[in-house]
Amino acid sequence: MRFLLLCLLSSLPFLNNQTELKQFRIRGLAQGTSYQVTYYAEDSTVTQAQIAFVLAQIDSSLSIYKPYSLISRFNRSATGAPADKHLRKVVKKALRVSKKTDWAFDITVQPLVQAWGFGTAPIAALPDSAAIQALLPCVGADKLHLRRGQLRKDAPCVRIDVNGIAQGYTVDVLADFLDRQGIRNYLVELGGEIRVRGRKPDGKPMAIGIEGPAENNPDDPYPIQKIIRLEKGAVTSSGNYRQFYQSGSRKISHLINPKTGYPLKNELISVTVWARDAMTADAYDNALMGMGLAKAFDFLNRQKGLEAYFIYRRADGLVADTATVGFEKMGQ
Repeated sequence: MRFLLLCLLSSLPFLNNQTELKQFRIRGLAQGTSYQVTYYAEDSTVTQAQIAFVLAQIDSSLSIYKPYSLISRFNRSATGAPADKHLRKVVKKALRVSKKTDWAFDITVQPLVQAWGFGTAPIAALPDSAAIQALLPCVGADKLHLRRGQLRKDAPCVRIDVNGIAQGYTVDVLADFLDRQGIRNYLVELGGEIRVRGRKPDGKPMAIGIEGPAENNPDDPYPIQKIIRLEKGAVTSSGNYRQFYQSGSRKISHLINPKTGYPLKNELISVTVWARDAMTADAYDNALMGMGLAKAFDFLNRQKGLEAYFIYRRADGLVADTATVGFEKMGQ
């Protein structure tokens, strides 16, 4: 889900040991969406070509839309395929989050995502209950195994889709690249997933606007619901009001429950998560969406390093929002 970024265009000097840092911005398209890297430095030490090279390497590993990628090779295989550092890191994180969330997050959901029309190929009709039951044996993170540089699977029908974590991971890779170049003030954004470090040129923290749905308002369908200010960490979001389609009276969301095989259906409209890194935030925003509001809050109360903001529909049909204490402090 895309955020709207606010207050990032200032060109005021940022003084650091009497050195004026200039603002540099790199924009482009990647992973089916747009990206933006904004950083402050004495000179243009990072180029568009360098960013594009990093993104191309990640695509060669994680993109389900590239037939030559490692993940595509894995999905076509009967037993598994080689896993480079990108695929290993993402799968390891995904498996940890799956276990910690009681399988609310599961990258083996790809066969179900495809069946419901959100995959790489069009579908002729919605799946019926028999089709869903036939696919469920192919789903389950416990069917994946990392061994000696290989990602193995228990059955040929097991296929993975890391879209629920890959953009956050990509943001982290780009942020780490900036760190290695000695850049200490930046904002990296891809597909609305964000990681920040440092401050703007005027010395203020980065300001990030979180959008939400505005019902029956065609002039502003995604208004800003909340603004937070950060100088470190990552913010990502997951929701069901952008990626969906109508089938008769049914609203079919792209978020699929890996246990039931059906699109998620609860009171949550969107979840925005803060964590120290974007891959962590990206994985947990999907898991929290699947839990529902009460279970999600209970889960967060037992975690460290995770904060969240929720937009949800009340029992009377009205849209409301709430957040953890730590997240609320970011907006003050």
